[in-house]
Amino acid sequence: MTLREKLILISDTYAASRGVGRQRISTLVLNRGSTLDAIADGRADVTTGTFERAMRWFSDRWPDDLVWPDGVTRPDRALVPEVAE
Repeated sequence: MTLREKLILISDTYAASRGVGRQRISTLVLNRGSTLDAIADGRADVTTGTFERAMRWFSDRWPDDLVWPDGVTRPDRALVPEVAE
């Protein structure tokens, strides 16, 4: 699985658990609603730093009752008690 595929898997899993679409998650994580769709379609890419920040964003906000997808390394959560949306 490529890093792009991992990012899309994590974002889609998170979005489904929250009842929102990929574009909303893309806006929250990457500040642009079309970015995740463009990555999924092979029309865009992200830098390593952006990928790492996005994965940290998801890890910090991941619901306790949702299983993190297999095959994707989960970053450690930040040392903050609550992370605001």
